[in-house]
Formats: sequence, C-alpha cells, structure tokens
Amino acid sequence: MSKIWFITGSSRGFGRQFAQAALERGDKVAATVRNIDSLADLVAVHGDAILPLTLDVTDKSAALAAVKRAHDHFGRLDVVVNNAGYGLFGAIEELTERHVRDQMETNFFGALWVTQAVLPILRAQGSGHIVQISSVGGVITFPLVGGYNASKWALEGLTDSLAQEVAGFGIKVTLVEPGSFATDWGGSSAAFAERLPAYEALHAAVTANLAGVPNGDPAAAGPALLKVVDAENPPLRVFFGDFPLHFVPQVYAERVKTWQEWADVATQAQGNAA
Repeated sequence: MSKIWFITGSSRGFGRQFAQAALERGDKVAATVRNIDSLADLVAVHGDAILPLTLDVTDKSAALAAVKRAHDHFGRLDVVVNNAGYGLFGAIEELTERHVRDQMETNFFGALWVTQAVLPILRAQGSGHIVQISSVGGVITFPLVGGYNASKWALEGLTDSLAQEVAGFGIKVTLVEPGSFATDWGGSSAAFAERLPAYEALHAAVTANLAGVPNGDPAAAGPALLKVVDAENPPLRVFFGDFPLHFVPQVYAERVKTWQEWADVATQAQGNAA
C-alpha cells in the first residue's frame, strides 16, 4: 500500500528530495511551501498524487488548517516530515533577540505546531510515523551557530519525550540528524548576524575548517529516508552523511570521560539527605 506523506519545506533542499523520492515510487504527498509555484514542475509530472499547500509553519492556526486539508484530501496520513527550517550564523554576542526568536519560531515551534496537529489523526489511526529533521548540530555544538544549535537541541528534547509518549498508540518517531550537505541551508535561506570585530579571527578559522568538510548529495537523502520509514522498527535517531559518524562518538566519549572524572563532585552535591 502506498504511503501518504505530509512534508513541510518542500520547495528545495531535503524537503524537495523527500517529496520527489516518495512520489517517484508511487506514494502521495501533501507538500507545504511558502510559494506554491515552486511545486509546479512536480505537479506537472505527478498530477493528483501531490497536494501543494501554502504554509508558514510559524503560524499555528495555518499549520492546523494545512494538516486538516491534507487529511481530508487523502483520507489518512502515514508519514509526517517536519523539514522546514533554516540556518542562523553568528556568535552568541552577535545575535539579536529577533534573530533567536525567529530561529526558534521556525525550527522548533513550527515543528511543534505540525506535530500537535497530526497527533490526533495518527492516534485515531493507530499508526503513523513522525520524522523530525534535526541536525548533527542537534546533538553536538559548533561555534558561530549557537542559535541554530539551541533550536535543534530543543527539537531533540521534545521529540525524545514525544517518542515515549506515543509509542503505545502505534506511532513511530524518528530524528534525522544530517551532517554537511549541498543544500541552501547556509545560503540564501540562512540568516547572518552582523559581525563584531572581536570575533573576526574565529569567523575566519571556522570558515577555513568548514572548507575541508565534504558535502553530501541531497538527492541521496530521499532514498535514505524511504528506508527509514519502511523499516518495521525505525530508529529514534539516525545520522545522514558520514561526518556525524566520525565526529559525534568522539564528542560523546569526551562527555562520559568528564562526567566520570567529576563523579566525586556529583556525589558531594547529593549531600546526605535521605
């Protein structure tokens, strides 16, 4: 049986590749975008199999309406992909309040609103799979993307709890944690803070380090996600790309080492209370 997808941020990048992969194998997709014209070519090829929907995920009522329309149109929802998001670049001191609030509104609250909208539908069905597009920056951090890290760490915490809450309803949950890919995440869709002279050396060093990191092919991400959603027991977390596989375990090993080295302080802080 073909799957019915609801995918946010479908105009380009991962969202576009996810929609295309699903459509090409015969699934049906409710694809949300800010500009519906960006889906014209997919509609021309796949016709009624794709339902283009205009959506700004930061608008809670609009998210509820888009989910309802998709469900009414297709009759069910099987895979919900919260993909809409963007990068925010700047040292913590360089970020404005507007930068951080806008980042959280899209990357965190946008996913929350869509998730809340689909949960009653998936519970009633007794099935469904919620896929949150997180990042390697959702489990480890990097300088100059602290606002972005914060949004993805928030999404990770929310989703980990969600998975525990909905397992009894037959709902599966997965966090996809991509590394570096050749998408527009760091290009025209990104936001950049005004630089302070004090951080120029850091900006230069980070730029130089990133130049050596190979980018993954977004086209390969679509088939990869199909494997995840088709799995009988999909993972709660899965990396996309080689970079996280090599880097994240080292960071976690350092964390465990530090916790163990400071275990006496942890015990001391417990005190003698019963």
